[in-house]
Amino acid sequence: MSEQARASFGGKLSAILVAAGSAIGLGSIWRFPYMAGENGGAAFLLVYLLCVFVVGIPVMLGEFAVGRATKLNAVGAFRSLSRPWRWLGYNGVLGALFISGYYYIVAGWSLEYMVNSFGQLYSSGDSFTSQFALFQASPRQAIYTVVFILLTHLIIVRGVEKGIEKASKVMMPALFIILIIMAIRVALMPNAIEGYRFFLKPDFSTAFSAETIFTAIGQAFFSLSLGMGCMVTYASYFKKENHLTSTSMSVALLTLLVAVLAGLVIFPAVFSAGLEPAEGASLIFITLPEIFKDMPLASVWSAIFFLLLTLASLTSTISFHEVLTAYFAEEHKFSRKNATRITSALSVALCMLTLLWHFDIDFAGIKLENISFFEIFDYVTANILMPLGGLLTCIFVAWFMKPDFLRNEITNYGTLKGRVYPLLRFALRYVTPLLIVYIFLKNLGVF
Repeated sequence: MSEQARASFGGKLSAILVAAGSAIGLGSIWRFPYMAGENGGAAFLLVYLLCVFVVGIPVMLGEFAVGRATKLNAVGAFRSLSRPWRWLGYNGVLGALFISGYYYIVAGWSLEYMVNSFGQLYSSGDSFTSQFALFQASPRQAIYTVVFILLTHLIIVRGVEKGIEKASKVMMPALFIILIIMAIRVALMPNAIEGYRFFLKPDFSTAFSAETIFTAIGQAFFSLSLGMGCMVTYASYFKKENHLTSTSMSVALLTLLVAVLAGLVIFPAVFSAGLEPAEGASLIFITLPEIFKDMPLASVWSAIFFLLLTLASLTSTISFHEVLTAYFAEEHKFSRKNATRITSALSVALCMLTLLWHFDIDFAGIKLENISFFEIFDYVTANILMPLGGLLTCIFVAWFMKPDFLRNEITNYGTLKGRVYPLLRFALRYVTPLLIVYIFLKNLGVF
């Protein structure tokens, strides 16, 4: 597909909002709080901040450079630069496919809670924990999952400018406004100070354990949508004048801001309600209703927040849907409509597999009971495929490609000063890949 025929985002702000939309969503608002809750709160936050700047931004810039230089999907981009490296693009496509197997399910939870805010959510005598468990056991979970896939399908099928770009411009500013309002409201709840202490005061005795660092790197890749072709695909729609360095910094800072705001909403509410911060994947769907129930117009506040969470989820689901759609359209020559249909159908099939199939593992000394594809897809994407994709992107951009490739993309072929280039290349060649390799080996028990 030629650059002239290829769609592109409208301008610099559009590029930032769309790329940030891929990052800002359930990764920052749903996954970050419960990962922080399970890994020490402030200790995890500190390590996560470091991972975003030391690991996340260099990898993002590498993916931006590959995408904009080639104007192709993830597989086509790496293949056009070096045919043997096309499998790195397949790693991204596989990551996008795996995340489709469970992300839509969580997004469907948001949709259910938005609708049910005016139903039994606040009128039922059952606890919010019980209501969430009942919902997961009902057919409604599958229905809302399919509905969310269809919503994503309708945006993707409209194309890059009319679908992806237009949706991101509306949804992202609204999400910030609601989060700020909620953070202010939660600050007035009793015992909120304990939540702030948990989230903002690190316990340095546990802050730098290998498990915490490994999980933080996985979260950085997950929340920034790295290592699964999203940023390569989105950057292929960037214009030549887009400043890749400032775009990556803006995306990272916006992602961090949303993650911190989400923590400032969730953890004070958790401690105010007397709940455990290590609640797990259901944390936001149990604690947030606790925030709303004592507020005037609880149903309205609840519906607004879960509407915005639904919209934020859409900005992420459209990104990995677009990775697969662009792959099928460009590599297998399907029309965009048919490529979108194939991607949506695969997403439905994977999600139904995730919802219906639990199994036990007893192999080579490993014994796990009642394991779901949800847990497998989440772990493999966040802790294996994404970091692996980031590691190999570092090697490809900083070691395999000539130095001029990255320099030209960072400086827009000499029109920008590119002061960050030496530091970026050093990070991509040494710091970022060595850190990722160390954490991989540490997790495998080598050290």
